[in-house]
Amino acid sequence: MRAKVVGAALVGLLAASAARGHFPFVVPDDKGDAAKVVFSDDLMPDTGVNIEKLANTKLTLRDAGGKESGLEWKKGDGFYAVPVPGAGTRVVYGVTDYGVLQKGDAKPFKLTYYPKAVFGDGTAKAATVGEKLPLEVAAEGGAGKARFRVLSAGKPLADAEVTVLLPEGGKKAVKTDKDGYTPEFSGAGRYGVVAKHFEAKPGEHGGKKYDEARNYATLVCDVSK
Repeated sequence: MRAKVVGAALVGLLAASAARGHFPFVVPDDKGDAAKVVFSDDLMPDTGVNIEKLANTKLTLRDAGGKESGLEWKKGDGFYAVPVPGAGTRVVYGVTDYGVLQKGDAKPFKLTYYPKAVFGDGTAKAATVGEKLPLEVAAEGGAGKARFRVLSAGKPLADAEVTVLLPEGGKKAVKTDKDGYTPEFSGAGRYGVVAKHFEAKPGEHGGKKYDEARNYATLVCDVSK
């Protein structure tokens, strides 16, 4: 009984730590020809947060044929609106350089976000960007099922903390296995995923020194029935 209680407490702590904070999500619209980029703890715009914190994000569109091009956006109320041209399975991915931060007397760290969304088949192989992204979440699965894989420069990342926003609501915190996979999730609809990877890798960025690199990748995709 004691082991079960301790285990439950650890899972609770993991869920709290993994899900805490706001993250950039690229959220496709219903027609699949545009998206909203939000900075939120779910997939809805949070008008209480300054969306301009994401202003230096660079977004790229990979179309169904594999061709890539840059995307422009327009500021809205709590989001940036992004047109997404083309048809078929497309991927929008980006990099948000948040700079070097320091909280109180803690060691400074470099914070980077890697938001991504799939338009069309969320579990398609073509929806994986690969080695050009330092951190990425990709989806795999069949009808009504999905599991997520965390990749670091295209290679599986084991023991990564992942928070999954479920289609029916709520969140679940999990960790990846040795091959970078989360457990499988059942249920069709829209998923949001946040994965984190911290590296004790000192460096300098923008004229500021840091002791740790903190990277977060997000994914928004739809899983069909």
